[in-house]
Amino acid sequence: MTGQQQIYPVLWSFRRCPYAMRARLAIAAGRSRVWLREILLRDKPDAFIAASPKATVPVLVLPDGAVIEESRDIMIWALQNSDPQGWLSVWQNDQPFCTRFLDHLDGPFKQHLDHYKYASRFAAEVGEESRRMGAEFLAEIDQKLAAGSGFLSGAGFGLLDAATLPFVRQFRGVDANWFDRRDWPALHHWLGMFLASEHFAAVMHKYPPWHVGDSALLFPA
Repeated sequence: MTGQQQIYPVLWSFRRCPYAMRARLAIAAGRSRVWLREILLRDKPDAFIAASPKATVPVLVLPDGAVIEESRDIMIWALQNSDPQGWLSVWQNDQPFCTRFLDHLDGPFKQHLDHYKYASRFAAEVGEESRRMGAEFLAEIDQKLAAGSGFLSGAGFGLLDAATLPFVRQFRGVDANWFDRRDWPALHHWLGMFLASEHFAAVMHKYPPWHVGDSALLFPA
């Protein structure tokens, strides 16, 4: 990597991973610039593993060599650098609430999502129970959206929305017909707006997997 390229951090990413997706959303919203290195989860580059032995995306390597390994921390880093759309205001106004919400999203809900999505790896009742438990959390989100502005982050789209929607999208993808029949009008509207938004389109371009010697790819383009 040349000295010119080193002025930007390197983001190791996988397009469909919801954790990587939300990191890209925050980076794009903050108008930060990074060198994007798309990987295949089944063929992880040695350079990626060397940067972060945990070997899960996303990983952000800063120009000074510091490594940020959690998507939530990458989002905060990007928005603290620049936040022209005010995405971070909900975090600044009530960090304890945001932390509790994200802990549940990234913990119990993600576990239910994984058991539901990969139900064939478990007993049938595990997948059914995981869908039920995940649906309970989604129903709570629907109620929050309906009782407020239609967003989780306050008056408009922000940190909590960007952090959550990639996982809601993934939950729907397991069985879209079942999902779309749920009585979650506010949540369906929220997800639909996101999927049709420039935010989503901007972070879902398809890029070839990175290999040593490839030309640097700047994100956002």
